[in-house]
Amino acid sequence: MNIKFNYIYRDSGNYKTYGSIVFPNPDNLTIKEIEPILRSKLIDEVFFDPKVLGVPALSHAEFAYDPEMDHSWNEFESLEETEEDATYDKRIMEWMRN
Repeated sequence: MNIKFNYIYRDSGNYKTYGSIVFPNPDNLTIKEIEPILRSKLIDEVFFDPKVLGVPALSHAEFAYDPEMDHSWNEFESLEETEEDATYDKRIMEWMRN
């Protein structure tokens, strides 16, 4: 099974944009094995800078960015096992090592 990384961007008005990436998981790691490692790399185990993790940044294209109220962080939502095709070229463990 591949691993789907679900995340969101939440702006200052609490509007949300959802995204996900599917990682190959040839090592057959479980969510229980992956999630603690992933959370240890996040800010307060939830937030992250997409540039640092190397994932596409989510934002609200329809709303103007307000630097006084908005931010560049995205928020980890969940991991799930999936049979969907991988959308990312790095294996889940290789990605988490960065």
